[in-house]
Amino acid sequence: MKIQKFRKRIGLIGFGCVGQGLYDVVEANRHLGWEIGSICVKDKDKPRSLPASSFTYNVQEVLQDASLDIIAELISDPAEALGIIRQALQQGRTVVSANKKVISENLPELIQLQQRYGGVLLYEASVCGSIPVLRTLEAYYGSEPLVEVRGILNGSSNYILSKLHAERGSYHSALRQAQELGFAEADPALDVEGGDALHKLCILAAHAYGVLVHPEDVLHFGIQHISPEAIELADVLKCRIKLVGSLKAVAHGQVVLQVIPTFIPAGDALYDVEAEFNGLEVEARFAGKQFLKGRGAGSHPTGSAVWADVAAAVRGYRYTYPKLCTNQATVTAGDTGLTILLQGEPEQIAKFLEQVPSEALFQSQDQSQVILSLSPQQLGQHAAFLKQQGVFVAAIPANVSLDKIPERLKAEEILPVETL
Repeated sequence: MKIQKFRKRIGLIGFGCVGQGLYDVVEANRHLGWEIGSICVKDKDKPRSLPASSFTYNVQEVLQDASLDIIAELISDPAEALGIIRQALQQGRTVVSANKKVISENLPELIQLQQRYGGVLLYEASVCGSIPVLRTLEAYYGSEPLVEVRGILNGSSNYILSKLHAERGSYHSALRQAQELGFAEADPALDVEGGDALHKLCILAAHAYGVLVHPEDVLHFGIQHISPEAIELADVLKCRIKLVGSLKAVAHGQVVLQVIPTFIPAGDALYDVEAEFNGLEVEARFAGKQFLKGRGAGSHPTGSAVWADVAAAVRGYRYTYPKLCTNQATVTAGDTGLTILLQGEPEQIAKFLEQVPSEALFQSQDQSQVILSLSPQQLGQHAAFLKQQGVFVAAIPANVSLDKIPERLKAEEILPVETL
């Protein structure tokens, strides 16, 4: 029996890296009955792979087109993207988006708009590129308590870190290579300063724990101040530095969120996640650990994730936010001490040590590197100072032995600050 195919039309707003990727995927699957019905772009003069006649420059022509079944919002401007999503949901339409900044900063409102007007918003492509993370959390872990969710959430920073470990080159050289390959933007701030991973982590929090948290309320550091010395230290400790976002359940229904460069030891699931790949480990109370890995950057991997949302939406799929409806989880900074590496100008390290009572473990002779124990509250209180002063901050997990600290770093073992 031949199954009847129904023609479905997509309104595409934005034709950059992800928009082009979605277009390519849809064109390759036209036999399924899908087509791009309209494409809206902003810049009339930008060179594109399609003739100018293929585009409209008025977004309302897409939003008011009743013949379109789904709106794909794939632009880079957060304010404009939010306005588009709002209008589409207020019309009761189905929208797919990859804009993690807009979604993470406005998720409570976007959920309310769906509930009030009956529209649907899917955003699988906003987290971990080609990995089906959000649907997995909803479908398989919607009723099971999670112990921890942690992973490499940004392909651009992971590519840079992989290059640094493999080639021992400079940070700026690795960044330039990432930009040339299209893994990092011309302005890489969101990727390398941890903002992109932070936005994704906040979205994960809603689906993994039923927690709605604004990115501004989460501790985060990036890799932009990393030094060759940090890479050398990681190699000595048989580790690789990865930018890790984590959600961890602690006592009394509380959840700790953070994004921070982390020393990952060999044998850890995240150790072998290299280049532009993302990896996510989900630890459930009863099911144990599961690991997901896939490409986290690039036109076609992300475009395919948008396409998966489009296909799911036409079948009637929508997020149900099961834990948001049932859980009473809250966010906390946590009280478990952290072992932290700080690297920077000696003067700035000294200023920090003067301000923060802490148990310092090792300090280099030139005082540019220090390993010390801090509470999450201490680190959070001084996060702005450390970032402003260009200090590289990395966490060293408890399962990483410090016995092999290079002699040059432990040549001067220092006393706790309060005893000096």
